[in-house]
Amino acid sequence: MARAIMIQGAGSNVGKSMLVAGLARAFANRGLSVRPFKPQNMSNNAAVTEDGGEIGRAQALQSLAARVPPHTDMNPVLLKPESDIGAQVIVQGQRFATLRARDYAKAKPQLLAPALQSFHRLCAQADLVLIEGAGSPAEVNLRAGDIANMGFAEAAGLPVVLVGDIDRGGVIAQLVGTQTVLPPEDATRIKAFAINKFRGDVSLFDDGLVTITAHTGWPSLGVVPWFADAWRLPAEDVMDVASRVGGACKVAVPRLSRIANFDDLDPLSAEPGVTVEIIEQGRPLPGDADLVLIPGSKSTIADLAHFRAQGWDIDLHAHIRRGGHVLGICGGYQMLGRQIADPQGIEGPAGSVAGLGLLDVCTVMTPQKHLTLTEATYLPTGDTVSGYEIHIGETTGADCANPWLSIAGHAEGAATADGRIRGCYLHGLFSSDRFRAAYLRQLGAASEIRYSNDLEQVLNALAAHLETHLDLDLLLSLAQPPSGGYSNS
Repeated sequence: MARAIMIQGAGSNVGKSMLVAGLARAFANRGLSVRPFKPQNMSNNAAVTEDGGEIGRAQALQSLAARVPPHTDMNPVLLKPESDIGAQVIVQGQRFATLRARDYAKAKPQLLAPALQSFHRLCAQADLVLIEGAGSPAEVNLRAGDIANMGFAEAAGLPVVLVGDIDRGGVIAQLVGTQTVLPPEDATRIKAFAINKFRGDVSLFDDGLVTITAHTGWPSLGVVPWFADAWRLPAEDVMDVASRVGGACKVAVPRLSRIANFDDLDPLSAEPGVTVEIIEQGRPLPGDADLVLIPGSKSTIADLAHFRAQGWDIDLHAHIRRGGHVLGICGGYQMLGRQIADPQGIEGPAGSVAGLGLLDVCTVMTPQKHLTLTEATYLPTGDTVSGYEIHIGETTGADCANPWLSIAGHAEGAATADGRIRGCYLHGLFSSDRFRAAYLRQLGAASEIRYSNDLEQVLNALAAHLETHLDLDLLLSLAQPPSGGYSNS
């Protein structure tokens, strides 16, 4: 049976996802069969899997790092926030329910079984399973019914490594304090610790390592210096979506309140000739943008109201009058139309709202979610475009007679007659190098990268970074066959 080890954080955003990706590539480079796993995740940046479901984007990246296809078993419980108090719950890739936070807390115990099932199926395929926790086990107020951190570690019988983020300051207190507040039976699961995001000379923290070990009894796996190319890896946390200054071609992206699948921006951010500017609420869309890209949304109608509340609808019309281009992807595509109807109240109160009116199309929300990996043809050039669909709603109208993509011989997307305003449901299209190059040419810019190759280089560099700065032999020796919660079902 596979060995397994769980990477937990002394706080949120300590870099667990990146570390697991780097470890997956490092151990895969050593010849091990590796699988990533995260029992519970929260993100609106999801990936579609070959088995027809969705998982967190971080687990898709980690599967790429492990050189295996992404699978719904890698993230059996995914929470996709739809409001400040509720989220859509995805279980083993498919929609389970939409629940308020209090109701989800009551539902967690019944989600442990599918999480364990998925975990043990992965164990049957691998030499090593790397499990990523969520948030921090120090949130002991959430320990009852927990399936994300120590609750899952206990159920599956797992050793744990605790990671602290020194960039935030107070890392000694993070780690020692975590041990202090944990119940003794949870604290004993932690077998080692590591420090992440160190800037400068790591030897300056030697005394800090000694102090942490003296207080906790845990050995140190090492100190990981700041990895400068981390921004090139697809982000999962919406807080990591940031502007990237590049060349003269400017892509303006309004930050929607429920922005989703924002990995569409990553290939553009990586282009040296392109500046991607994230427009925060309260700021106007810039007058010098070449392209306004309206991204996906988990709650299209609510985000359309948010868009208007910022005055971005007025800015967008001015942008078009100046000759600028507009692209709406998924929820952004729906917003560009004349009307969005939600007769069954899927996103909120039943009814319909006027869209931005920039494309002659209308959208009707329907319960069935489209989840497909897709290859399309970019009609202006004939280039193949690989991507995925993850949406509810059907969009029809006169401008659908001006498609710019074709999927299995069927038209996809809509455009104005001059082609400056476009929309489609296909996510991930900018990852296709030939399409990205052709699209940027329309904006007067050149593509200078091969995105998939660059991503592979970053993963290999990250693996080498961890091999240099962490004791991976010790980490591997701490991994053990899981000792609890076995299920074949």
